[in-house]
Amino acid sequence: MTTNSSGKKNLTTGRQPETLSDMLQRRGVSRRAFLKYAAMTASLMALPPTMANVMAANLARARRQSVIWLSFQECTGCTESLTRSMRPTLEDLIFDFISLDYHHTLQAVSGHAAEEARRNAMKENKGKYIVIVDGSVPIKDGGIYSMIAGMTNLQILEETVNDAFAVVAVGTCAAYGGLPHADPNPTGAVPISDLVKDKPLINLPGCPPIPEVMSGTLSYVLSFGKIPELDHLARPLSFYGETIHDRCYRRPFYDRGLFAKSFDDEGARKGWCLYELGCKGPVAYNSCATMKWNGGVSFPIQSGHGCLGCSEPNFWDMGGFYKPLSTGLGNMGSALAGAAVAGAALGGGSAWLARKHQGEYMKNLVDHEKDKAGQNSKKEN
Repeated sequence: MTTNSSGKKNLTTGRQPETLSDMLQRRGVSRRAFLKYAAMTASLMALPPTMANVMAANLARARRQSVIWLSFQECTGCTESLTRSMRPTLEDLIFDFISLDYHHTLQAVSGHAAEEARRNAMKENKGKYIVIVDGSVPIKDGGIYSMIAGMTNLQILEETVNDAFAVVAVGTCAAYGGLPHADPNPTGAVPISDLVKDKPLINLPGCPPIPEVMSGTLSYVLSFGKIPELDHLARPLSFYGETIHDRCYRRPFYDRGLFAKSFDDEGARKGWCLYELGCKGPVAYNSCATMKWNGGVSFPIQSGHGCLGCSEPNFWDMGGFYKPLSTGLGNMGSALAGAAVAGAALGGGSAWLARKHQGEYMKNLVDHEKDKAGQNSKKEN
């Protein structure tokens, strides 16, 4: 091996490490393909068209980015999502862009050799490597519920992020605590944001996240050397800036007051809105409706199932998946009735309802967290 991801001259050969441009040319990737990838990524990140050339130039000059991927309390779905990308060209480019120096699930080595690889990557790329975490961290009873190489998840996390450039919490478990955090939370699972306070943090929630959301975010960081614009939950606005409801192809039926009553009725077969069947699209911020899954083939709502709201905090504890949002259709009154009769005039009423749903959903979320904290306090006393 003649290069490393730190950008330092190799002591064995005396050569400077390859840039990504050099490496991709050696692998037969044309400049045209490289520019197309940069343009696609810029579009995914909602950047101006002119930024595609800037991204391409920055990526071409960059060295491979050292990435250390830690897996804690999770189901491996986030790794599955990334590795099962339906766009081989994108996948090849991404795995050329990064040096995946450590990954609990994918690495071939094990035991002492694996931990040595992690520590070597930290040492050689001090202050420059990115830590990706999927899974929540158990802290109850000293964190004994999940251990790797004789260390608790918390110990490994603290050691690894100490000299990192940035941390990316991939998946809902890492971003919000996930299913392990659900009541009664027997392991004391917490999100990465509760533990990492002194490093730039990006949350990429989803159960699992869309592959291009992960790869696009990494490409942005590598291209510009900074964190993309984030929302109040530390999610990239380019991917989590709008609700699924805003971009859903069933939205016109919502605006007209046409709702499926069951998953096999006439309305469902006609593609009517799934709101009454528990769809959480109005309160779920994600890009599923536009980017879709499996290479852009479909997404849950297009497949006939309502959104579960998996990109939002505590979606598992906020009522049944098939229960409509807290504000029933009857509470909409004349606004929804008008929507069912008068087309365009209806859109305003339905938009008002969507905002009302989001406000009540967040209020319920806050109340739920307060109740949970109160219950924990009583147990401790």
